[in-house]
Amino acid sequence: MKIGNIEIKNSAALAPMAGVADCAFRELCASFGASYTVTEMVSSKGIHFNSKKSAELMELTDRERPSGIQIFGDEPDTMAEAAVFAQQFKPDFIDINMGCPAPKISGNGSGASLMKNPKLCGEIVSKVVKAVNVPVTVKMRKGWDDDTVNCVEVAKIVEYNGASAVAVHGRTRQQYYKPPVDWDIIREVKSSLKIPVIGNGDVTSGQAAKKLYEHTGCDMIMVGRGALGRPWIFREINEYLKTGSLPTPPSTEEKLNIMLGQIERMCELKGEYLGIRQSRKHIAWYLKGFKGAASLRNEAGHVSSMEEIKSLIQKVLDMN
Repeated sequence: MKIGNIEIKNSAALAPMAGVADCAFRELCASFGASYTVTEMVSSKGIHFNSKKSAELMELTDRERPSGIQIFGDEPDTMAEAAVFAQQFKPDFIDINMGCPAPKISGNGSGASLMKNPKLCGEIVSKVVKAVNVPVTVKMRKGWDDDTVNCVEVAKIVEYNGASAVAVHGRTRQQYYKPPVDWDIIREVKSSLKIPVIGNGDVTSGQAAKKLYEHTGCDMIMVGRGALGRPWIFREINEYLKTGSLPTPPSTEEKLNIMLGQIERMCELKGEYLGIRQSRKHIAWYLKGFKGAASLRNEAGHVSSMEEIKSLIQKVLDMN
């Protein structure tokens, strides 16, 4: 598959996830075969007002490529300005967020709220496409609510305005992540567009990935929450789609070593204080399914040093 002029290998991309898909996690998922990665969403207004934090979110490494920078906002000119700024970090593409359901984003006219204004969606894409020399993609939802399921309309509009690919999460903003995802709507979008369509939602295994492909005819899939604490899911998906069989899952010790490597990389990139604190939720995801997981996750929520993390890992090994 190609997104613009970018050759995309493998079958599943890592979804952009705020507060989760940092550089360390993106690199790790890429090492397991994620076909591409996308940064945490970056505020176009933050860039406009010279926010240091917004700029830091755009930093990319060669280990995670191909990789895109995702921007959000509701003003076409400000979005174009942010996209131009992002180019100094050499993204392979720019991704526009039209799907975030969080109240602080969608409540301010950005993210999934854009689905209520198809004309504005088109204007944003048009401005960004004209401003940069890399492909522009769009991540959207099924619609705002059950009365405004309009992703087919919005997808056609962004394609017309120059988007190189569209990723569709088959839930409305009002549904957040709870009900089963609507794969039928992804199939509708796919049958309506000429550009690649990436299906997103409820892919938690190689088997689910195959079902999504077969049901929707989409060009690729995107994995978000299914990768939390399980970055090897990309290896599983790629193997299952190629051979019809699942690779041997990592052992308890291997899983914990993968987790430790991710945390060490987080500390290397952010410093130990911040790296450890931001790793707590990742540890909780990795520990899901282990014996004594509830008490171990509670302990993980209070770790404040690498020594404490290594001690927790030993405790997990002793219990499992």
